[in-house]
Amino acid sequence: MSASERELLDVPAPSGGRALLDVRDLRVTYGGRGGGRRGGRVAVDGVSLSVAPEETLGLVGESGSGKTTVARCVAGLLRPGAGTVTFEGRPLGRAGRRPPELQRAVQMVFQDPRSSLNPRMTVASIIAEVWRTHPVTAPEGDRTGALHRLLADMGLDPEVAARRAGDLSGGQCQRVSIARALAVRPRLLVCDEAVSALDVSVQAQILRLLVDLRGRHRLAMLFISHDLGVVHQIADRVAVMHRGVIVEEGRTGEVLTAPRHPYTRALLDAALDLDDPVPGDGTADGRAVV
Repeated sequence: MSASERELLDVPAPSGGRALLDVRDLRVTYGGRGGGRRGGRVAVDGVSLSVAPEETLGLVGESGSGKTTVARCVAGLLRPGAGTVTFEGRPLGRAGRRPPELQRAVQMVFQDPRSSLNPRMTVASIIAEVWRTHPVTAPEGDRTGALHRLLADMGLDPEVAARRAGDLSGGQCQRVSIARALAVRPRLLVCDEAVSALDVSVQAQILRLLVDLRGRHRLAMLFISHDLGVVHQIADRVAVMHRGVIVEEGRTGEVLTAPRHPYTRALLDAALDLDDPVPGDGTADGRAVV
């Protein structure tokens, strides 16, 4: 990402030093038999990647390339057949078996904002449930005020707290999903096609929101997408996956202006105009009802 782009989006430079997330030789096979899944379909074949503190790594590939499988392994929703996933050098196991501090440290935002929330629960109940599960992150004193401030950070009005998730628009649901993730103060946000199910104008608003939240909360992100045009707007580095392996990796600007692999060039041919910046949402304070 160039200096002019970073200034436009207010994206902080990634931190140096030790990797926050480190994935080594990850392998996942579906179907087949035994622990090694003999005879199954290899979805991820020896993938290695890392994310530095406060850095955004874009993981790009077409449907079926294995990128969502990598995301689910990082989030602890899927156990790999081989390889390691560590956070600041500590092994990340399955989500239910992680120490509480590691459960909080890595949070995921899913592709379909509607199916990721219980449609019968109010937004207030959704956030309250997270704070009950992780009481160390629950605010002291007036939780209603804290909830309203959290929603305001997402560009949502306080009245949304009393509404059921099933009554919200797709964009509002995704903002609530992000609020739920940030309520436990994570350090790494895994975004799995977090804007692909939204209208183009809403996509731009959510991208702008993620960029803003990354800076204010000093977040690292693993941003999964099939669209290099979208990744160009948010990622410091990009890794391109094809058929379960990473075929190219580097600084976003370098990969997008001088791709080395034919598959990367094919993705670029299908992308939107890479010179288009992420537009604002047309309001003075960034608030949007979408």
